[in-house]
Parts: sequence; C-alpha cells; structure tokens
Amino acid sequence: MIQPGSIQGVVDNLDLIIAWSKTHQSRMGYFATLYRRMTVAVMQAIQNKVFDDGPRMEQLDIVFASRYLQAWEWYTHQQHCSNAWYTTFEACKNDKLIVLQHLMAGVNAHINLDLGIAAAQVAPGDAIFSLQQDFDKINDVIASLMQAVQESLCRIWLPLRAIVSVTNHEQDAVLNFSIGSARKAAWTNAVALAFLPSAMRDTHISTIDSAVVTIAGRIIDPGTMMSVLLYPVHAMEAASVTENIDLLRQ
Repeated sequence: MIQPGSIQGVVDNLDLIIAWSKTHQSRMGYFATLYRRMTVAVMQAIQNKVFDDGPRMEQLDIVFASRYLQAWEWYTHQQHCSNAWYTTFEACKNDKLIVLQHLMAGVNAHINLDLGIAAAQVAPGDAIFSLQQDFDKINDVIASLMQAVQESLCRIWLPLRAIVSVTNHEQDAVLNFSIGSARKAAWTNAVALAFLPSAMRDTHISTIDSAVVTIAGRIIDPGTMMSVLLYPVHAMEAASVTENIDLLRQ
C-alpha cells in the first residue's frame, strides 16, 4: 500500500481496501466505504475554498488518513496496531453485527483516537487554536453528507425508510450525532496533545486508546435488550458483504 501524498492518494488507498474487502468478504470494507465518501467530500470542500487554510486541511486529512491506513495494513499483516483499531477490526469477523454497528465502531476508533493525534501533529502548541475554525467546518461538510449516507442505509435495511418518514427525519442523525460527538472529544484531545511534552504524549495516547476500546465494547455488545431489537435489522440486511458495500457506495 502506498503512503498517500495527497487526498487523491488517500482515496486511491481506500479503493484498494474496498476492493480487498470485496475479494475477502470482509466487513472492514463498510467503514472504508463510508470514509471514502467523507474524504471525497472534504477534498471537494478544499477545492471549493470552504476552509480558511486549504493546504493545511489537506495535510491534516493526509496525516489523519495515514493513521487508519497504517492500522489496517498492520492488522492485515498480523502486526500490532492500536487497541482501538484491533478491537474494531476483530469485530468485523462477527457476522451478528449490523452494518451500522461496523460504521459506528470505525467512526469511534478513527475520530475518538486518531483525529486528535493528527490535529496536534499538524498544529502543535499555540498553532492548534488557529486550526479550530477549519476543524469545526468539517462538521458541516460531514453533516451535508449524512442524508446521502442514510439513503444508502435505507437501501441496506428497507424498513429504515419508513421509520425515517414517520419520525419526520428526526433520526437521520444517528451517525451524524455519533461523528459530531466524537469530533468534540477529538478537539479536546487535540488541544491537550498539542501542549504535552513528547515524553508524556504516548502515555496520554494510551489512556485515550483504552477509553476508545471501552466505547467500542458498548457498540459491539450493546446489551441483551438492544441486541434483541437489532436482530430483525440484521435478518433483513443482505448477507453479501459486496452487496452492502455497493449499497453504501451509491
């Protein structure tokens, strides 16, 4: 896998992961597909000069994505990756989880762990504060994408369309809320990491990693009652990983 030197390089790497996931019928392709859609949206926002500092946002996107790409490569080659990504990737072997659980587990690992680290790396020290406005603008970019993602989820689980219609789209933010909440936590972590001495940074990252694993556990095993409620969703989803990936990509 190449190390991306541009956002287009990130997209190309995600295409490789998606193709690999189809070949191996791996549910790791679900988050990769969602992440590709987000990356393309951010790339278009940079091209449309939505951000105050486009070049810095491209650098952040590349550093951020590289953490996911490296974790995926290490995991698939039986090498050590962060506990958060290991837990998330291992869950992809679980055929009892619904597509949304896999998406939320990926969002949890990547944003709650990786984003703060990447932001602090791109804007260390006082520079972190000049990044905040553009950092917050990505929330708007992602929010604009979530309706389309929900449409994809409706194709995977058809009754969702009826539920959304009845609730007047009040629930169209399940993923969006998850991402928005995670990004708030990521910003807090980014500020802390931006000012921590390098000798203390690894310890703090390990603490974040452990907290993210705890959240992942709740997503993967939400309890007996929620698991019962999710069972009919799972039963109505396509058994084919490839089909679900294609639906997510539409």
